[in-house]
Amino acid sequence: MSPDLWSFSLGTYARPGVEAACLQLQSTGVNVCLLLCGLWLGQRGVACNEQRLQLLRNVAEPWETDVVQPLRALRTQWKSAAAEDSELNGLREQVKALELKAERHLLLRLERSAHSWPQCEATDLAAWLEGVTAGAVHLHRDALHQLRVAATGA
Repeated sequence: MSPDLWSFSLGTYARPGVEAACLQLQSTGVNVCLLLCGLWLGQRGVACNEQRLQLLRNVAEPWETDVVQPLRALRTQWKSAAAEDSELNGLREQVKALELKAERHLLLRLERSAHSWPQCEATDLAAWLEGVTAGAVHLHRDALHQLRVAATGA
């Protein structure tokens, strides 16, 4: 079990199929940092409830909207032109690194928000997945199954 959310996220994201599942979910509006946090909390046995979900959403949503999404939009906007312009490609890579750093800061903020929550209270990831995907679990069954398997190592 990863002691911190960043290490858990890196390890989970590196597993087969997880990157594709995360990108699929992200393209439909799911906050992947919040999703990874939910998986991490579920793996640690932290019980999911509406108050905890709301606290995490309150931490994640402004940072995602004001910091991560603008960086991602700029990186995406430059993709085609950067393929033919090495100087622009260098700048795009810097934006990509900054986007990753912003996501790491978000994960740290989420971890700090949940640091005092008791562990080993629950074993079901379903409540976290339902909560962090805003009830859209049924729309993303395959991607979420892939993430559940990766998080539990099953």
